[in-house]
Amino acid sequence: MFRNTRVFFLFFFLIPLFATAQDTVKPRPSPLSIVTARYKDTYLKITYSQPHKRGRAVFGSLVPYGKVWRTGANEATEITITRDIVMNGFTLKAGTYSILTIPEKEKWTIIINQDTGMWGSYNYNAKQDVTRFDVPVQALSNVAYEAFTITVEQKNNVADLVFMWDKVKVVVPIQFNEPKS
Repeated sequence: MFRNTRVFFLFFFLIPLFATAQDTVKPRPSPLSIVTARYKDTYLKITYSQPHKRGRAVFGSLVPYGKVWRTGANEATEITITRDIVMNGFTLKAGTYSILTIPEKEKWTIIINQDTGMWGSYNYNAKQDVTRFDVPVQALSNVAYEAFTITVEQKNNVADLVFMWDKVKVVVPIQFNEPKS
């Protein structure tokens, strides 16, 4: 029936193995998310993974106070900008950076770090920090976020980079620079 035993072997033994391997791949519990903003010729993109609360206590427990956090799940959160921007009064040069944070009850320390491609914050090196600054925590009284969420709320050349999870909100001001003539 099958004159070429190689074809028989591939068809009946190897192909089902590949199909089975693909069928067992499960989605990540903390899915990847991307947030973008654009002002004229400046493009901003934030790539992060969204952990979910799932009935757990978040800040002070799942995410300990006073410790460097990857600002999401899985790989450290990354920001890419195509032109310089001003973040909380600091000029951030075009490029890709990790965003790490140190959550506290009343404030978060925002860390912009040169290292990229980090898994979590395990290999965090403070010597690679480009800037760090504190922003106040805002309590959310009438909404709770199940998934860690980052948004960019933009009005022309100014924007707020917003981190929200559970009943906590943190806002980082951003200003897009005008293109040079």
